[in-house]
Order: sequence, then C-alpha cells, then structure tokens
Amino acid sequence: MPIPTKLRAGFAVAAVAGLALLGTATSALACTTGDDRGHPVPGTKITDCSKVEGVSGKTLDQGEVKFTGGAGEKTLTITEAAEGVTVEAIVVVGGDDGHAVYVPGKKKLPEVAPWKDLVAPHNHDGSQPKIDRWFACGVKTAPTKPPVSETPTSPSEPTSPAPSASPTSAPSSVTVAPTTTSAPAVVPAGNQNGTGGGLANTGFDNAWLFWVGGVLIVGGGGLLVLLKLRRRGTN
Repeated sequence: MPIPTKLRAGFAVAAVAGLALLGTATSALACTTGDDRGHPVPGTKITDCSKVEGVSGKTLDQGEVKFTGGAGEKTLTITEAAEGVTVEAIVVVGGDDGHAVYVPGKKKLPEVAPWKDLVAPHNHDGSQPKIDRWFACGVKTAPTKPPVSETPTSPSEPTSPAPSASPTSAPSSVTVAPTTTSAPAVVPAGNQNGTGGGLANTGFDNAWLFWVGGVLIVGGGGLLVLLKLRRRGTN
C-alpha cells in the first residue's frame, strides 16, 4: 500500500477516535450536578431499578415511603420509609439528558431517612431542572413481631382438705321427771247445815251476821227519822 494511503487511513482512524472521545466528553460535561451526594448518569430513559448498578432489590412503590416534592418540583425529600422497607437507592430523573443516583450511606447521604433536597442533574446550560420522575429501589420484608414471653407460673401448692367439723356438744339426754298425780279431793254431798252445796264445810257458820247487820241498818234509819221529827217539833 503506498504511504499516502496509509497516512490517510491513520488520519481517518484518529478522526473517528477523536469524535468518539469528544462525544463522551461532551456527554460527561453535560451530565453534571450541584449535589455531591448524588451520582449523575447520562440518559433519561431509565424507568426502573433493573439498570441501576449495585441494587439487589426491586422498584418500590412510592407509597412505601413518605415524601415531599418530586415530579414537577426541583427537589425531592423522603422523610420516612415504611416499616420493613430498606431503601438501597433513589433515582431522580430530569434535565436535558441525565439522572442522579443517590445511595443511602454513601457520599455523605444518611443511611436512613430523612433524605432531603435530592435533585436531578443540571441542564446543558447548567441550570437546575424540574424533576421529571423518581423512584426508589430496595427490599421489603414483613415486620417480625417479638415472641411473647410467657411469665412462668409457680406450681400451685396442693390444698389440704378442710378437717370435718367435730360435733360441738354431745347429744343431750332428755330426762323426763315422773309426774305424780294426786287424787282429787272428795267433796261431800252436803254440809252439816244441810245447804247441800258443793263447798266444803269449814266449821264456821256466818249466817247470823247478815241478820245482825240488817237490824242495825233498820234501827239506824229509824233513829235518823226520829231525830228529824224532834227538830221540826222544837222549831
């Protein structure tokens, strides 16, 4: 092959290599960010975690984290991850050509939320674009509940049977005193004075006292009448 032809071939290869390097340098210069915590990567077509390096998990639903800002805003702040969710990376897409990858625990980004003011790479003119979309990569495990420790219970002491109640007193023996019956007194059919009553004769006859009393009453009454007549005659 003549030398001029070899030179032309060498110039052609150099030109192609130069253009490739220039394109790479232009892309690298175009994908920049003002946030050192994120890693800018050219390309805005990324939509899930399958093309994110160093991620073992899957794309998480946005409902798995609490956040403010995001799509349509210039910043994204993730305040909290749901229980059992481990975030491995956060991808923020936006600008002319690029996306930023944030990895918790690296580049001064806290290992756990909150992750504040995450941004997309710069536009070609160096301005800060609004976020087109974002997603988080990670794993979700069901929360494990600690085993409930059962308080050991001491064995209950056997209860001795209650002693049977002993009789408090011996059965009382009822003694019945023999009753003596006296024969009724015989009332004589009649007394000595022939009264024939049922009363017993005591040996005292008081019938004469009634007669004496009657005589005295009659005599007293007559004496009073006599005295009144004498007073009238004197007057």
